[in-house]
Amino acid sequence: MLKNMEDNDALLTSAFINTLLTKHSNSSHPISKALIHTQNDTSFTQTLQSHIRNLRFNNSTTRKPLLIVVPTHVSHIQTAVISARTHNLHMKIRSGGHDYEGLSYTSSTETRFFLLDMQKLCSIDLDMATETAWAQTGATLGELYYKIAQNSKVHGFPAGVCPSVGVGGHFSGAGYGNMMRKYGLTVDHIVDAQLVNVEGRVLDRMSMGEDLFWAIRGGGGASFGVVLAYKINLVRIPETVTVFRVERTQEQNAVNDVVFRWQEVAPKLDEDLFIRMILDVVKSSQTGEKTLRASFVALFLGDSDRLISIMRNSFPEMGLRKSDCIETNWVQSIFFYSDIPMGTPEEYLLRRKPEKLVHLKRKSDYLKKPISKYGLNEIFKKMVELEYPALLFNPYGGRMAEIAPNATPFPHRLNLAKIQYVLNWEESGIEASCYYIGLMRKLYDHMTPYVSNNPRESYLNYRDLDLGINHHDWKTNNYRTANALGVSYFKENFGRLVEIKRRVDPTNFFRNEQSIPVISLEKLGSVHFLESRI
Repeated sequence: MLKNMEDNDALLTSAFINTLLTKHSNSSHPISKALIHTQNDTSFTQTLQSHIRNLRFNNSTTRKPLLIVVPTHVSHIQTAVISARTHNLHMKIRSGGHDYEGLSYTSSTETRFFLLDMQKLCSIDLDMATETAWAQTGATLGELYYKIAQNSKVHGFPAGVCPSVGVGGHFSGAGYGNMMRKYGLTVDHIVDAQLVNVEGRVLDRMSMGEDLFWAIRGGGGASFGVVLAYKINLVRIPETVTVFRVERTQEQNAVNDVVFRWQEVAPKLDEDLFIRMILDVVKSSQTGEKTLRASFVALFLGDSDRLISIMRNSFPEMGLRKSDCIETNWVQSIFFYSDIPMGTPEEYLLRRKPEKLVHLKRKSDYLKKPISKYGLNEIFKKMVELEYPALLFNPYGGRMAEIAPNATPFPHRLNLAKIQYVLNWEESGIEASCYYIGLMRKLYDHMTPYVSNNPRESYLNYRDLDLGINHHDWKTNNYRTANALGVSYFKENFGRLVEIKRRVDPTNFFRNEQSIPVISLEKLGSVHFLESRI
């Protein structure tokens, strides 16, 4: 049986490659065999692993693609789509590979698939006269930031602080960064796009229409096509910005008051100020016992004098001092947030691989109202008991609250904050993964009374398969899973995404474990998921 499967896979791979190389190849930009990596090639493993960022999916048991196609021209994408449809071969699309569940390069539902790896389609073209840029989706945020910094000291872009994240996934899932209270999300600054659709046609904003353009700015581009590039508006930033990191522990007796006050103040502060709060467990410097630590990491778009004035008036409980503040520029503030030594040359932004790879799991929640001091104390006790999971609170307010929840597919703008559950570990193997993921699930369950409900909201770019998997086989009637997933990620915007999906990809060619499904709105509307734990 296994031998027959391997023979069939080999035949399918050969037929697919032949179609790529001959019938649909563009004579001006032919696909060479060097851009196609099969499992028998020595280059296969290196190419596959080059953009795996979660070691949970870098092992012998992880399902691998039959082959990898690395396009260097848009015609290669068109050819890959047409050839895949011809041979009924499923396609995965990878840009930076930071997706937390590995959905862009592995599969838990498809037995035969290939990987379209966008890493070589990474050009970035700036037009400083119009303050815009075209960024191909295989580029990284670091490459985008480097290009901006080389051309201007007073321009930036409101996206994430991890330089090796890929533009494709970050933008299409409504990326955010530490300027979101001033400028909103990445998708709020996208003004055009190029996409290869299911028919292999290249579309821009005008030819794809406003519905599809709306969908790929936060609804996940891989549900609708292969996004080749995004056009963005740059934003103005001061030459001098200020960062700080202040830490408090339970043994200092003030952590509960400061954390409680952060919830009330952080979303209402001057929009130039973003203060992330991190809760984790450390060993006490005095007793060596486990204790809760609260860290406050900030970016202020201005100098330290104005920052100190704002903090004294609005958040004196933190006790920020001038000596806590570091004045720097925008690029160095990214290094600060990413725990990269300040003073590191800007060329470091071009580094595609993180310093260290780990096994990891992430989850997300949204905070709608402040957690009481009693509730915080209960959370602190649970975290100390579990020891390893951490919580990152990212404040909203400012520009985030000024944009309508249906302006883009991202619907969570009116919350106080987003919570990210963070857990990294170094041990390999299923047993270790089950242990650490189990700890995170316990903390997630413990947080249920304190976060959004009906639905319990989640952030698309923090993919979480605990929420469910779409098998895209409606004979099994998994409408409930599709609905619960969709409403958790998109709330009221899910219905519009489903309708767009049905129009632009009726055969559901572009799919993954949590993509937008092809399903009638009548059937979708008949599902009531409010009793779900999601």
